[in-house]
Amino acid sequence: TNSNKRFFSEEAEGAKERGLVYTWRAGSCSVTPERLPGLCGKTVLQAALGTNHGLLLTEGGEVYSFGKLPWRSGPEEFCANSPILENTLLGQHVITVAAGSFHNGAVTEGGVVYMWGNNSSGQCAVANQPSVPEPQPISISDSETSPLLSVRILQLACGEEHTLALSLSREIWAWGSGCQLGLITTTFPVTKPQKVEHLAGRVVLQIACGAYHSLALVQCLPVQEMKPIPERCNHCSQLLITMTDKEDHVIISDSHCCPLGVALADKQPENHAFCSSLENLEGKSVTEHTLVALESDGASLLSSNNGQEDSGMSSPGNILCTDKKEVKEYLISLSDHTLNENLEKNICPSQGEQAGACIPGPPGTSASALNSLVASCASAVGVRVAATYEAGALSLKKVMNFYGTPSNEPGPQPGSSSTGPEALKDSREEQVKLESMQGKKSSSLVDIREEESEGGSRRLSLPVSPRLLRKVGRAKMRTVALTPTYSGEADALLPSLRTEVWSWGRGKDGQLGHGDVLPRLQPLCVKSLDGKEVIQLSAGGHHSLALTAKSQVYSWGSNIFGQLGHTNSPTTVPRLAKVCGDGVWSTAAGSDYSLFLADEEDFQPGLYYCGQETTTDNNLSENNCSKSPVLLLSCSKIGYISNVIAGGDNCLVLVDKNIMGYIASLHELASTERRFYFRLSEIKSQVLRPLLGLDNLGNANTIQLLQEMASRFSKLCYLIGQHGASLSSFLHGVKEARSLAILKHSGLFLDSYTEYCTSITNFLVMGGFMLLAKPAIDFLSKSQELLQKLSEYNEENLQLVDVLNALFFMPFGRLHDYARTLLKLATCFEVASPEYQKLQDSSSCYESLAVHLGRKRKEAEYTLSFWKTFPGKMTDSLRKPDRRLICESSNRGLSLQHAGRFSVNWFILFNDALVHAQFSTHHIFALSTLWVEALSEEAGNVNGLKITTPEEQFVLLSSTPQEKTKWLRAISQAVDQALKGTSDLILYGAGGNVPRQEPPISRSAKYAFYKDPRFKDAVYDGRWLSGKPHGRGILKWADGRMYSGTFRTGLEDGYGEYRVPNKALNKDDHYVGYWKEGKMCGHGVYSYATGEVYEGCFQDNMRHGHGLLRSGKLTSSSPSMFIGQWTMDKKSGYGVFDDITR
Repeated sequence: TNSNKRFFSEEAEGAKERGLVYTWRAGSCSVTPERLPGLCGKTVLQAALGTNHGLLLTEGGEVYSFGKLPWRSGPEEFCANSPILENTLLGQHVITVAAGSFHNGAVTEGGVVYMWGNNSSGQCAVANQPSVPEPQPISISDSETSPLLSVRILQLACGEEHTLALSLSREIWAWGSGCQLGLITTTFPVTKPQKVEHLAGRVVLQIACGAYHSLALVQCLPVQEMKPIPERCNHCSQLLITMTDKEDHVIISDSHCCPLGVALADKQPENHAFCSSLENLEGKSVTEHTLVALESDGASLLSSNNGQEDSGMSSPGNILCTDKKEVKEYLISLSDHTLNENLEKNICPSQGEQAGACIPGPPGTSASALNSLVASCASAVGVRVAATYEAGALSLKKVMNFYGTPSNEPGPQPGSSSTGPEALKDSREEQVKLESMQGKKSSSLVDIREEESEGGSRRLSLPVSPRLLRKVGRAKMRTVALTPTYSGEADALLPSLRTEVWSWGRGKDGQLGHGDVLPRLQPLCVKSLDGKEVIQLSAGGHHSLALTAKSQVYSWGSNIFGQLGHTNSPTTVPRLAKVCGDGVWSTAAGSDYSLFLADEEDFQPGLYYCGQETTTDNNLSENNCSKSPVLLLSCSKIGYISNVIAGGDNCLVLVDKNIMGYIASLHELASTERRFYFRLSEIKSQVLRPLLGLDNLGNANTIQLLQEMASRFSKLCYLIGQHGASLSSFLHGVKEARSLAILKHSGLFLDSYTEYCTSITNFLVMGGFMLLAKPAIDFLSKSQELLQKLSEYNEENLQLVDVLNALFFMPFGRLHDYARTLLKLATCFEVASPEYQKLQDSSSCYESLAVHLGRKRKEAEYTLSFWKTFPGKMTDSLRKPDRRLICESSNRGLSLQHAGRFSVNWFILFNDALVHAQFSTHHIFALSTLWVEALSEEAGNVNGLKITTPEEQFVLLSSTPQEKTKWLRAISQAVDQALKGTSDLILYGAGGNVPRQEPPISRSAKYAFYKDPRFKDAVYDGRWLSGKPHGRGILKWADGRMYSGTFRTGLEDGYGEYRVPNKALNKDDHYVGYWKEGKMCGHGVYSYATGEVYEGCFQDNMRHGHGLLRSGKLTSSSPSMFIGQWTMDKKSGYGVFDDITR
């Protein structure tokens, strides 16, 4: 084990300079991190902080505690300044630790969970014991399996009163108390770990616990292939695009949010919940009160503005009637007894039925009733509301949920029910709990979309006739669709970027991100983070952070101390935090502050802080620094930070010292890869997507090439994003060179780059960029700065074509960077070590691929410039995406022997054919059936090359010996490549110049004859020797004849099988036997279509010699048999004729 732990044998001192622990008190921007004493040089891999204590996990799998540890018995119970070893866990090789506010957890190599600390809410999974002094193993077993199997755990997360565990099979188990468990129960504490059924069957990637809320990062379900967009939702069969007619305008909306949510449950729940009740309501006159009620609850969420303009509707100040009681009575007076009954019945359907339906969205079939109801209210409150009618519909439904239940039948209440408005509030909260527990939707008032969301939901309000709009509303399929391609293989090996964020628990600060302040008993998907490629979640006391692959951070929840890093409101939906630096790659959320680890200029990570400010005695107004994240300068001085951990009062970082430049090189690799991904995704969204959306992009072939290039580009882009994410998590870990993805999975990278190169060079050869430049001219001229920035192309008065060219070839430069960084890393090791060897080899792999792809680009550009000068008519027939020019004789260096005085002969060598062009005609000779040899000098053929093809033979004369050698070598190489078919592959690491051998004279190839009198229009597939079929092969004629067998110098010779179709009888004549020089000769069996069979000798295609002829069957009119001599197809000489029927 020592070998893999120690970095260098003799540099052991240097190796200790990793995983150093520094801590400081949170709450100020000028901090001095202190080394944690008493670890005597142990490397710390992971740390976790509670409110007043912390845990450390060292390289040997040992666990240390420090801080206030009230659950320990003994003198150190109060405060351990230096870390104390948890002896109970010795020998249990721990792989990860977690700390809640006052309790702890650890997971061992075998997947067993140990818990200790405060257990007042059952958060240690021990029954009837207020605290657990020593780590105690807890059993997690799956009751669905028989016999009971214990569940292996990978990851833990602890909150204030609950613990979540992520199992090996990617399911969440929970214990403790509160709705943040996500379990279908109201009896707390839960001391026996239970599975969170709502996410069972989905792949959960990460879990995080805030004080009273939980977050999970879940992999998206596999994408169905691109189908034409359906009109109706396939779960609840509502229309996906809805239109509402107003007197002078129409509202179109496509933000359908299915009430049944993700198809998790087998049974689809009922969705007629509100039909009847609404019809009751509809008859009544509903006045302003109802709609305003929607408002007062949930402050200012009803407006559809994106938190930009502050319209009168949305400001809480304008609420006409804020007395909730009054509204409630009003609603109750509206309804008669039946309504209440209906609501009672409908709000609480049976648990099983509703288990899978906890996702906000307009209710099922009742939508139309709601719409018309809201429409009828519109005149009372003003058309503004109508424009957000979905919002109205949702909110109305919610109001009915809340206020429809008579207050004298509240849900089960914990403790004694208080009186007055408090009781009302409690019963309402309980109602919500009940609802969300039964999976009934407690929906957001408005699914607020943000400016950043890329065209999430479109709502148009236009003065047009509805009929016209119905035409527009039909989804127009784009010419080219940019599907986010990713390979399943890469998803299995690297972190997935196709993720969703799910949240549940208490939400009164908006920390769940659903746009409201309601609690959720079951996991619910945060819709606005779909497609944002979230890769890491952090949950603080009352706020949440999500880090994306593009190094951006979305934050939501409580922002009292500015801990979200932005000042936008409302804070109940994810918004981008404004962190300086070059991109965040790690985050930590504390009780009331946040930490962001971001790349700085010199690749050394910088730590940013925002949140709680404790002012110092100097009365300096330091509060300015809490609102937007501030760089903690003192943290940059202590070394390269790899992990940040936030707790209650304390912050902690793990730091590596940069011995021999190893750590710096790793950070450089990770940082540049993340920036590279950001650039690629900018190109994808800002350039590629708009380009694909343009009309008249040329003919179908060009569009297909463009599509292929786009999909390979986005595949490469996705891989780079994954690699960036994997490097970030690599830096959090042990940092062993050999587990770097570009070493372990180099095939993925080499293949993706090669594939992309093939498709982009094909696109280039077909003049793709020139074709794009025309339709895209106004788009490109508008975004010229952007293009220049993205392609780093700094020349003045530049051509659009060149910019596009530079932009889409930009990714290949990255291969040189890989090679350079790997080489840098290699120099940190002994030359004899396996690491050095591996890094060195990989480096030369990437370098030689870069050179190879560079060569490919040059070939493509050379070919393109050739097509530009070539006469147009021939271009169309000869130009193919994968055809490359090798050399051509326009310099008159090559001429045809015995050519006429005035004939023009132009020879063009491509990678798959030699073309002989004359004035208006050209002939193509495929290289696979082309043989070239130099003619000997003495025959008077100075500088002659003899070209042999199956049906032609000609001599090319070159002007000089150099020219002759050039052409001989070029043609031989091209033929060799064409036969191997390996132009795309190189021997990685072997360098480009592999010695070329002569192409073999004998080879396998396919060929269609065009003038040979006997074989005209026949296709031969088999072995060749110097221009003639020779060996085994199959020859098929156009009229259906077929010979399969052996050939010799161009003719059938040896054993073979021959079929001749007989049109009249619709059957084949069939010969199996021996041939000589193209004719049947020797012994064979000939079955005629008529049913006769001859078995015997042949000569020159005729029956000749001894033979047996059977004709007819026993049942037919003339069954007979002749055995005897034949001459020239006729019976002759001695024979026996037997008629069986006589």
